[in-house]
Amino acid sequence: MQQFKVTMNGETRVFDKKVALLDLLTEEEKNEKNIICAKVNNRVRELTYEIYYDAEVEMLDLKAHQAMKMYEASLRYLVAMAFNRAYPNLKIRFAYNISRCISVHLLDKDVRANTAMLIKITHELDNLVKADYTLNRLVVPNEEAAKIYDERGFEDKKDILKYRPEKTVHFYECDGYLDYMYSRLVPSTGYIHKYKIRLYGAGFLIQYPRSECLGEIPEFEDAPTFGRTLKESHDWAKVVGISTVASINEEIKTAGTAELINVCEDRHNRQLVELGQLIEDNIRDIRLICIAGPSSSGKTTFANRLRIELLSRGIKPIRISTDDYYGSRDQTPLGPDGEPDYETIEAIDINFFNENMLSLINGEETELPKFDFKVGHRVPGRKIKIEKDQPIIIEGIHALNDRLTYQIPKSEKFKIFISPQAQINLDDHNPLSLTDLRLLRRLVRDKKFRNSPAEETFSMWPKVRAGEFKWIYPYQEGCDYVFNSFLPYELAIMKKYALPLLQAIPADSIYYPDAHRLMGMLKFFIDMPDDWVPCNSLMREFIGGSCYADV
Repeated sequence: MQQFKVTMNGETRVFDKKVALLDLLTEEEKNEKNIICAKVNNRVRELTYEIYYDAEVEMLDLKAHQAMKMYEASLRYLVAMAFNRAYPNLKIRFAYNISRCISVHLLDKDVRANTAMLIKITHELDNLVKADYTLNRLVVPNEEAAKIYDERGFEDKKDILKYRPEKTVHFYECDGYLDYMYSRLVPSTGYIHKYKIRLYGAGFLIQYPRSECLGEIPEFEDAPTFGRTLKESHDWAKVVGISTVASINEEIKTAGTAELINVCEDRHNRQLVELGQLIEDNIRDIRLICIAGPSSSGKTTFANRLRIELLSRGIKPIRISTDDYYGSRDQTPLGPDGEPDYETIEAIDINFFNENMLSLINGEETELPKFDFKVGHRVPGRKIKIEKDQPIIIEGIHALNDRLTYQIPKSEKFKIFISPQAQINLDDHNPLSLTDLRLLRRLVRDKKFRNSPAEETFSMWPKVRAGEFKWIYPYQEGCDYVFNSFLPYELAIMKKYALPLLQAIPADSIYYPDAHRLMGMLKFFIDMPDDWVPCNSLMREFIGGSCYADV
């Protein structure tokens, strides 16, 4: 073998035989087990990966989101292994849930989680971590993988196997336990030394370190409204037979594109009817309808559809953008990085906003501002006057925050939180990330309507996420209605729009590992044409063709 160079931390070393990433660490680093994985020439690799070529290496701990994702997949493996040892006949299903947790659902309807089970599982997990068993990566042909799935009763894993484009499966074996997590894993069970497990409903919640919390476990915050919406979404998907990627693919093939789209769109229609009825029943008290949600939730289309729903009931709302109440650009507060922070609530002229809202509610003719983004300050806008039964729809990042509408009584505000909320899985042990779903939506939309390359969207995403945690999620539990904007068919349609954008990211880009991860998620969906997607669908906000484009 020819000599090759490995550069790490600015130091270059020369090798004449393969070297594992683990062997590049000091003994102290190996013992601490805080390094989870590494980037090798910008590809995320497990620590057991062997280098045999010139390479730039960057070791990653839990402050890096790529390391966090590998840790989380390894934790799910460990929890599944613990359940297999403690309750070999009990099947479980993982999902992403409230407070940035993993939820564990017990699939036997007659079994409910209790304190005794919690103690037993926690004891099993602690023992596995202490034993520090090696996780061995095995590569087997798909045909052999199918036999393994049959032998172990993994019907859910076998269902998705036929949609896997690769011809091999990368299992991990650990002290006799075998599972496949669609991810590279840590070298041994001793690496999973940070987690918390608690009873929640009929199952469990597992907290784990988050990169946005600098590798620490965030404080638990219950969110019953959010949790209930997730459960309702999963129950509905299960009833109509589209709770997994394989079942969505099968529905596309058997029922057809038009039927699946109509089934999913009808659920949005029914949510709008339900919401419209709630507002109509309380219209005498409601003056403000406040809408907020994280990035790429479909807020703009939703606000337009809600307006149409209310118009059909004889209610004539007006829409006001909170963006028009930004202060002058030269007065925008600076963030920790010294750059203007346009997402902080202090960037909005709150007092002026409340003056306008009160004068409108009091029946006075009011001149609204219009923010001119070219000159960086407000200019005079339209003059309007509303009737007593006309609610005002406001939509924006701070719409649910009572600081924005501090002069309006809470009894006169109807708050709506919108977000795609679902529990769709590749199989029982591998849920799909809703954050990744929203990121794909934004990638496609930014390219379609702003001609922004994917790398630009990736670069903005951490700051967007930070703003969501600070300004949106803390207020979701105080809302009157949660609108679930997820469409189970959307990833099958999004695939043809997103893949070219992701594939265009060069291998040496710092965003390549994230692009590679998203491509890995999309590859399991079969392609689906978008001809039958209605023009008023939330999907149109991202792929184009919306009837609200000029509204």
